[in-house]
Amino acid sequence: MCAKIEIPEALKSNLPQSSWGKVLAATPIIMTVIATALAGLASSEMTRAQYDRSLAAQLQSKAGDQWSYFQAKRLRAALQRNTLDVLRGTTGARTLDAAALSARLASTPLRDLLASANGTAALASLAHGALPAAGGEPHLGPSIAAVLTAIDAGQPDAEINALLAKVKEADLTTAAADSAQRVRAFDVALKPVNALIDAVEKELARNPADELARDFTQARLTYAAQRYDAESRQNQVVAQLLELQVRKGNLSAERHHSRSQRFFYGMLAAQLAVIISTFSIAAQKRNFLWALAATAGAAAVAFAAYVYLYV
Repeated sequence: MCAKIEIPEALKSNLPQSSWGKVLAATPIIMTVIATALAGLASSEMTRAQYDRSLAAQLQSKAGDQWSYFQAKRLRAALQRNTLDVLRGTTGARTLDAAALSARLASTPLRDLLASANGTAALASLAHGALPAAGGEPHLGPSIAAVLTAIDAGQPDAEINALLAKVKEADLTTAAADSAQRVRAFDVALKPVNALIDAVEKELARNPADELARDFTQARLTYAAQRYDAESRQNQVVAQLLELQVRKGNLSAERHHSRSQRFFYGMLAAQLAVIISTFSIAAQKRNFLWALAATAGAAAVAFAAYVYLYV
């Protein structure tokens, strides 16, 4: 049989006999549990802060890619327009005659392509300089649009962060995914026209001095400039939404880091209560030191509750 463990009579005589005294006697154990819990909360908050920082870094890299696409396509659009201005200045502005182009290529392998529904629609888009429809503008919502407007207006970071705090993470993620999907849909819509341009350009290259070839070149440059402008605007929206996700992730990381620090301070207070209560037992100075330990422990619990609920 195991021997029964009893508190020595000498120690019992120094312990308070009331209910409150028994609670004070258990202070070291209670404070140790509280200190351990606060240490776990502090570590958890720091882990979440590190995760948010890491995710924000990944999103920043994606945003950088989208800004690179935006700049490259804006530059390509400007080059197309410069070339178009030179061509129009030397040959005059002319409109592509779609019927004449179809008749010119009727005896080539492109006959079936031009006669198909996709070919006819692509040729009409090229002749009129109209881009295919690709789902319209992304649905950002009023809260996201307000943040983007504030950024464009150069508002202070404090005001932007206040507006961004009202944006739900799920709405921001959905808007970014929707914008990326619209970019892909636009690329798919452009493929028939791009394929037609490449095929026709190869056929007309055999006689580049022909007026129809020059008209086609002007139409191609006009279409390409509009295409690159549209694509750059889409990349810009995606980049802006990714930047908002980065900013929101950094704000979340700062919040978790601050909460981790405060939980750590609470853990120190609880450990202080453990030390004081342990000394009180060792020194048998129960009344003052145990009350001081209990006060430190209560302060640690209250501080931790405040951080958890409000910070």
